[in-house]
Amino acid sequence: PGRYLEGQDDGAWYPQTGDGNVSLLVAVDFSAVADDQLEIVGRLARPNRDIYLLHVAEPDPSFVGYEAGPDEVRHDVAVEFKREHDELHGLADRLREQGHEVTALMIQGPTVKTILEQAEKLEAEVIVVGSHGRGKLFDVVVGSVSAGVIRKAKVPVLVVPTR
Repeated sequence: PGRYLEGQDDGAWYPQTGDGNVSLLVAVDFSAVADDQLEIVGRLARPNRDIYLLHVAEPDPSFVGYEAGPDEVRHDVAVEFKREHDELHGLADRLREQGHEVTALMIQGPTVKTILEQAEKLEAEVIVVGSHGRGKLFDVVVGSVSAGVIRKAKVPVLVVPTR
């Protein structure tokens, strides 16, 4: 109750709450749908809104019961984390150029659980996820992050499909 979408003079539709300020948690995985997510969020959020751009990195191998391996493996993992970190900040900069307040977060952990925990911690009012559209068989066998978030989220979830 009290939450609705309201059209504005600029033609965009904005989520509304009592104070008019909505925080968005945008979960990105650097796939092709990430560009579509940024485009939608850029249009959806008014400038100076709180946007949290979240990338959930794979858990530390030792966390999931595997040894980290030789130095070469640890080096490769560090290089991959650095690449993901740089890419995340590049996406955040694109939104900042549009006048948005963006906090980039890269957190290791199980994807759905981490997205939901961060949404609660950051008091996000909308979660934005991408959908890869791989099909029902893939979702049954492997699982779908967007479906998992939708099932368990306590706030509205906007799913951006792959074009």
